Amino acid sequence: MSSATLAPAPQPFAHYRGLGDAELDARIAAVRGRMGPRLVILGHHYQQDGVIAHADFQGDSYQLSKSAAGRDACEAIAFCGVHFMAETADILVNTPEKVAARGGRRVTVVLPDMAAGCSMADMAAIEQVEDAWADLGTVIDTADVTPVTYINSAASLKAFCGRHGGIVCTSSNARAVLDWAFARTRRVLFFPDQHLGRNTARKMGIPLDEMCVWNPHDPTLGGNARAQLEKSRVILWQGHCSVHAMFRPEHVDAFRANLPGVQILVHPECAMEVVDKADLTGSTSFILKTVAAAPPGSKWAIGTELHLVKRLEQNHPEQTIRFLSPTICMCATMYRIDLAHLCWSLEHLEACKPVNVIRVDDETARWAVTALERMLAVS
Repeated sequence: MSSATLAPAPQPFAHYRGLGDAELDARIAAVRGRMGPRLVILGHHYQQDGVIAHADFQGDSYQLSKSAAGRDACEAIAFCGVHFMAETADILVNTPEKVAARGGRRVTVVLPDMAAGCSMADMAAIEQVEDAWADLGTVIDTADVTPVTYINSAASLKAFCGRHGGIVCTSSNARAVLDWAFARTRRVLFFPDQHLGRNTARKMGIPLDEMCVWNPHDPTLGGNARAQLEKSRVILWQGHCSVHAMFRPEHVDAFRANLPGVQILVHPECAMEVVDKADLTGSTSFILKTVAAAPPGSKWAIGTELHLVKRLEQNHPEQTIRFLSPTICMCATMYRIDLAHLCWSLEHLEACKPVNVIRVDDETARWAVTALERMLAVS
């Protein structure tokens, strides 16, 4: 190997912070070239354009993990997303069957910046959910409750659902998952995003008076009266996405007044009052497909993460695409991953000195896979 192709020795992160984008791009591309199919870079839709440009796959968290799990030659994954996404990737690519097929070798999963978390996922800690489950058991029979966790949650919560006969959902299949749950039990405990749970349940015809919100910080039955818990079929965790919570009904009204012919397209993590005023509601995949299929001249105001909306605007100049909120609201934790973090993590991976490794313990992974497999059987 000539000196021109030798991998540079990995440096402390501060070194990478001082490099320009052009050099970082070149070094990232060089690592990708040297590692070839042994390396897979996953880029979530909300990432910055510069990071997305280096991704082998772009998509939502579950799609990305499935894509990586199907790469037989993969030895390492750099997940440009947030912590729970990297956990899901580790779980799916390192099932006992897949590890055995690789002769006992695990795929290394790294998160370029460990500070890239998810405020919504952080709103439901495993200890809080376990306490809520115990408290619910003093009022209702938890054997008649199916726990459902949004995929935007920690591996420990997915494992909780696996152990308690529950299931995972995405924003695309939440309706099918709730149908499955209600075929088994009378009630559902839905966490961590109350809005996805409420919006989905309402579309199924469940009235608001048969739903309640569990506040994990209120020691008195999550802030609920016993009678309300007994009446409720859907118990919603008091959690939300900080990005989608920024969209307000008045934003919809303003666009309708100022941009004639506009269609309002929002994610189901938005509040019920916004969803009710929108023309269309759906997952990130639904939003992408809807805009891609729309005719030239279509006008959209889209309620989801800023980077994704801006990318849609760039990719579809034949349409008028606007961000629904007048206030900039991007996924700040996702934004933490930049070219410097990506280059730093990749050069350490190549040098067999991985940093920021995400490793879910075997017991948690086993039960999390159980909940994910139930979801796959439903979808």
